[in-house]
Amino acid sequence: MKEIHIAHLYYDLLNLYGEKGNILVLKKELEKQGLSVTVHELTKDDKLNFDKYDLVYMGAGTENNQKIVLDSLMQYKDKIKQRIKDNHHFLITGNSIELFGSYIIDKTGRRHESLGMFYYHAEERDKRIAEEALMRCKFLDKLVFGTQNQPSFIIGNDKPLFEVIKGVGSFPGAKTEGVRFYNFYGTYLFGPLLVRNPHFLEHIIKELVTTKYPDFEFKPFDLEDNKKALDVFMNNFYKDYT
Repeated sequence: MKEIHIAHLYYDLLNLYGEKGNILVLKKELEKQGLSVTVHELTKDDKLNFDKYDLVYMGAGTENNQKIVLDSLMQYKDKIKQRIKDNHHFLITGNSIELFGSYIIDKTGRRHESLGMFYYHAEERDKRIAEEALMRCKFLDKLVFGTQNQPSFIIGNDKPLFEVIKGVGSFPGAKTEGVRFYNFYGTYLFGPLLVRNPHFLEHIIKELVTTKYPDFEFKPFDLEDNKKALDVFMNNFYKDYT
């Protein structure tokens, strides 16, 4: 049987907004396609074997937990960089996207060197942004809906994932949000992003599976009810944006 291995990294430290929902829906839909799915729940005292994972997932955490995770991840810096270059999948939500930039400036002005996968850096601010957001991306014909709740921003990002329709970009005044590079997807949009956006979920699954199994034959996705529910929600609350 064909296998998919998902690493849910720092599941206990980076689960501020119920990000485990993304893992549950991914596992469920992959299994419906006839795949054997193993979710590796790993944290700072575990040995990480990036060669084993088809998808690495990280969610949002408090600013303190984010720094704990950063210290833990730095030992894997070269391996992570190579995995991204080799087109392996990363799905990063919330303030975890800051870990992959050059550095983070916290509220005290202290500089924390980060993984350096991308040129952008992050800055923490006193004012928190909390609102619903709508984003557009080139590979989907539907808007992506999510929530932002962040006291920080990434600055200098040249590889955006989304065009901002409603909400805040990577920094105040920006027209773009998130990070996309090869199969690396990162966004400040938190919580069960894939549950809320079945079109995005379907896209991620297709890319993930065909990267490992190029000739994989997909069954029809059983997501029509999810798509209809999203359409009703958008028509009721965001009709002017659709």
